[in-house]
Amino acid sequence: MSTDNTNKPVLRSRHWYGKTDKDSFIHRSWMKNQGFPDHAFDGRPVIGICNTWSELTPCNSHLRTLAEGVKRGVWEAGGFPVEFPVMSLGETQIRPTAMLYRNLLSMDVEESIRAYGMDGVVLLGGCDKTTPGQLMGAASVDLPTIVVSSGPMLNGKWRGKDIGSGTDVWKFSEAVRAGDMSMSDFMAAESGMSRSPGVCMTMGTASTMASLVEAMGLSLPHNAALPAVDARRMALAHMTGKRIVAMVQEDLRLSKVLTRAAFENAIVTNAAIGGSTNAVVHLLAIAGRVGVPLTLDDFSTYGADVPCLVNCMPSGQYLMEDFCYAGGIPALLHSIQHLLQGDAQSVMGKAISTYWQEAENFNPEVIRPLDKPLRTAAGIRVLRGNIAPRGAIIKPSAASEHLLQHEAEAYVFDSIEDLKANIDRPDLPVDANTILLLKGCGPKGYPGMAEVGNMPIPRKLVEQGVRDMVRISDARMSGTAFGTVILHVTPETQAGGPLGIVQTGDRIRIDVLNGELNLLISDDELQQRLAHWQPPALPFTRGYYKLYIDHVMQADTGADLDFLVGRSGSEVTRESH
Repeated sequence: MSTDNTNKPVLRSRHWYGKTDKDSFIHRSWMKNQGFPDHAFDGRPVIGICNTWSELTPCNSHLRTLAEGVKRGVWEAGGFPVEFPVMSLGETQIRPTAMLYRNLLSMDVEESIRAYGMDGVVLLGGCDKTTPGQLMGAASVDLPTIVVSSGPMLNGKWRGKDIGSGTDVWKFSEAVRAGDMSMSDFMAAESGMSRSPGVCMTMGTASTMASLVEAMGLSLPHNAALPAVDARRMALAHMTGKRIVAMVQEDLRLSKVLTRAAFENAIVTNAAIGGSTNAVVHLLAIAGRVGVPLTLDDFSTYGADVPCLVNCMPSGQYLMEDFCYAGGIPALLHSIQHLLQGDAQSVMGKAISTYWQEAENFNPEVIRPLDKPLRTAAGIRVLRGNIAPRGAIIKPSAASEHLLQHEAEAYVFDSIEDLKANIDRPDLPVDANTILLLKGCGPKGYPGMAEVGNMPIPRKLVEQGVRDMVRISDARMSGTAFGTVILHVTPETQAGGPLGIVQTGDRIRIDVLNGELNLLISDDELQQRLAHWQPPALPFTRGYYKLYIDHVMQADTGADLDFLVGRSGSEVTRESH
């Protein structure tokens, strides 16, 4: 988009709809078969509504309704809204893992935005991988862009109490395995957990990413926590439609908001909300698209000592609906404003500090005051050592404090199939101190780096009352999960990382405070084992699986595809006829 001598932006869409030749005839005429009148093509901004709606993505199943709210706002502001679909990633439905397809979604989004004649974009998404995938694709085009998230489900209900999606699934599943919960109760809880459209109402990855989107200034205030079925979310969609038209007129592109300051604010906010470990790999990938230098160490530098103030599952006890009523992200940001860069740009065309200027905390049990945090130093910690030379991460706010410094023998599972076949063996040679280690579940190895890092506790120990153990893998875990779980070990097993040479009976030491993760063998033995070890052959020889495995980067750089890093911009000079 350029500007003319009146300082008004020359709309990109005019190259499609603003000429009198046969090409614009074709573009306009075929659009008119949907009933659009002549004046819809009079030079008003064309706003793309990028929709990840799908009945196979329950979190996003109401987005067609929200799209209508966005359209109302666009029309009111004098724009021309056009809704288009992109791949939808149903975290709870898709196999082998939605993360395998995050980068494919980003390609779909990028090429759809670039190929069509739009001037600005509203991203409608919410389920775990849809938000980062959409932002990655949009960042590589760099038009004015704003987000409307799906919003969380209503609180789950069972036997007169609140239950949280994901978090209570893990607890109930272990209770059934221990014989403490009946199968009939388990099934009854299933029916009460998901009571409305929307994403997990715990502070899982979906709500984490929506919170970070808001803290980065990529959405209007209160986008993260308003329940999916709350009428105020429809109103927010309407106001977002109005705002994107103004953003086009101001030429407020995504790169002007996705700055280094915005990413630092996101890291701080992720710690304060007790956010998902998945935020690490997503923020790194988004930063790679927009050209912001962000590293794994930044998460320790800016987030490690930030207190966790949001008392939501899995780190706390409440749910996103409660967080909304307590004041949501604006109230939280008000509490931690001294840790934030308040002059960072936002989609409002104002500093992000305007988001919290009039915010209030209406429930200090849900949003804790600074002098009564849920955890004092709760941000993601980066660990390094001889089995994680490029890093691994842990979420202290969801871990057991007594296990944050630990040394013990490892029991090794060579694959996810090995784990599932043996975890419930009554003769499994483990005790409560054993460190469980899982190989082959990284970006290449699974493939897709599935959420299997929070391995189940062995049945024999669950029956004894054990509910947490140190677990180490090159996998991810759900943002709704909890435990002393070390994730994203890099390089992964399949890429030849030292994790692959660990054997059952080896001793491992972890020291979260000092960032240590070490296999207690000599350097000579380590090198000797590496020299004789080869990752297993993978059976994938064609299609997207092969493309992904051949080109996916490691977790410490965001697990994007190497050829997608960076931007190609929005210009397309050649016509189709």
